[in-house]
Amino acid sequence: MKNKRILIIDDNEHIVTALKVFLERKYEIFTASNGADGLAAMDRNENGMDLVITDLVMPYVSGIDVISTVKKKYPNTPVIAMTGWGEHPAAMATEAHPNRLLVKPFGLEALDGCVTELLS
Repeated sequence: MKNKRILIIDDNEHIVTALKVFLERKYEIFTASNGADGLAAMDRNENGMDLVITDLVMPYVSGIDVISTVKKKYPNTPVIAMTGWGEHPAAMATEAHPNRLLVKPFGLEALDGCVTELLS
């Protein structure tokens, strides 16, 4: 499965590192620390990404904008949104229509289940 490419976008370096270490055993991982860099990484990779995992609240370009752009430019690329922000994170994420929503803190088993499901 190492041929599957996943882009992780989050402004929290610890979260990016933890997810990368967990997922890189099975997948090729790319990372970005904000939405603008994440979208640039998508555009730079001519083979595209098989999955995007993005935080919702970030500086420069929000995760909602990332999801909207990915859905328009790469309609076959599923997106997992992560958030720990606010009292109603699901309501905030709904407007962007991610394929899955994970509320922080979440277990790595939950992430693994979403990734496996979306890549199968």
